[in-house]
Amino acid sequence: MATFAELLTASRFYLELRLDGSNDLVDAVFLECQGFKRSQEPIKICEVTPQQWGRAKYGRVVETQLPGSSKTDNLVLRRGLTNSMTLWTWFEAVEVGDWAKQRRDGALCIYSQAGVEQARFEFRNAWPTRYSLSDFSAQSGEMEIEELEIVVEDFSRKR
Repeated sequence: MATFAELLTASRFYLELRLDGSNDLVDAVFLECQGFKRSQEPIKICEVTPQQWGRAKYGRVVETQLPGSSKTDNLVLRRGLTNSMTLWTWFEAVEVGDWAKQRRDGALCIYSQAGVEQARFEFRNAWPTRYSLSDFSAQSGEMEIEELEIVVEDFSRKR
């Protein structure tokens, strides 16, 4: 009987954000992440070959598809609001025009509920493009949600 590696389920994990140059071991812990997407758009090339087809006076048209440039989507990270100012300070530093110095390399680590690292994605040249809070309501018993969207030039899975 074949044994399979443990599947990482969407309901039993948390994400740690670690930024290079930070004084903290872990900069933030998130419970939700969207936009983990990397893709390659195909490039279509049509060419006419010397091989004639039937009674045609011209050669046969052949379409070939090649892999194009890679595209990485922005990451949207959500968590319950904490008293940590790390994410806001990073966003504010970019906002005042110091964005080139604020681009950071880092990693998103996915842990099981037992605290064991299950996957690690390292990214390059990231910077925050949007910071938001969920709507406030004194009548609601819901937790306040902090959301950060970061631009990522490249990411790769290391584990």
